[in-house]
Amino acid sequence: MCVSVEQAPLFLAPMAGVTDLAYRLLARECGADVTVTEFTAASGLTRKNTYSWLKVESDPREKPFIPQIFGGDIDEMAKTVEMLQDRADVIDINFGCPAPKVCRNDAGAALLRDPDRVVSMVRACIDVADVPITVKMRLGTGSGENTALEISKRLEHEGVNRICVHGRTLRQRYSGTADWEEIRQISDSVSIPVVANGDVVDARSASSCLELTGASGIMIGRGAIGNPTIFHEIKRDLGWIESSPPWGYEDKSVARKWCWDRYLELSDEVYGSQGGKNLKRHAVSFTKGLPGASAMRVKLHSIRDNKELGLEVSNYLEELAHPATLA
Repeated sequence: MCVSVEQAPLFLAPMAGVTDLAYRLLARECGADVTVTEFTAASGLTRKNTYSWLKVESDPREKPFIPQIFGGDIDEMAKTVEMLQDRADVIDINFGCPAPKVCRNDAGAALLRDPDRVVSMVRACIDVADVPITVKMRLGTGSGENTALEISKRLEHEGVNRICVHGRTLRQRYSGTADWEEIRQISDSVSIPVVANGDVVDARSASSCLELTGASGIMIGRGAIGNPTIFHEIKRDLGWIESSPPWGYEDKSVARKWCWDRYLELSDEVYGSQGGKNLKRHAVSFTKGLPGASAMRVKLHSIRDNKELGLEVSNYLEELAHPATLA
């Protein structure tokens, strides 16, 4: 039984190789209130790397549009904010990524070991920004005391609009459990909105997270990979909405098939005939754990054409959904 909690916005977390534009639009249609781009290197944007700029493309249906950037060079980060702010409604700065290749370059969660540098970087970005600046971080590096509470207080003073906290350290990466109590300490210590991230996978965990953290919103990452319906399901099960979902009626197999086909449609709209760069990754995520998924993954890896791949997954999901459509 879920505890009754006041409705709060649900965010789709920025995830490399997952939250491309088509998937963000799909998540919006499935109930996500706020979406954020894949995290993008400031160095790639300032050097006008085509692939980097593709990550921060948007669509009129995505409001607010929030690109997320990361980097270790303060001047480069400020320059990136200047380059993005004409297209962005909000710009988010990443201090949460635990990937070794990011942290080796003194970016992402590695910066949490140096609160002064984090504050200096954010201050430089705010100084040149005409749009709100938000921050996503972890609790700390896992070496020594956690720094997120201190940093959050200082960033509020600098003028940050919102803070999202993943309740794990850099060292933990995605192991163990998210520390919602430590997020509570942060949300009780600042007056700006604090969004909680980590271990929300359904309505029960969403309700518990909001109650225990006192957060003003929830960001969902891994729970939404291949499962964009999670946003509708949380809102439905917590009594926040009564409307029918866009896939017609409440059946997981039907919903999954609808979402996959809709993702293909959105990919065609925003990427054209070449399809999205993450199509195969999404195909694996959408079929994970389903009957015959292992054999399907082998087949998917041998397909080179995106149209063929999309149709193969669509037919596979149709076969699984067929009994439900006859009910």
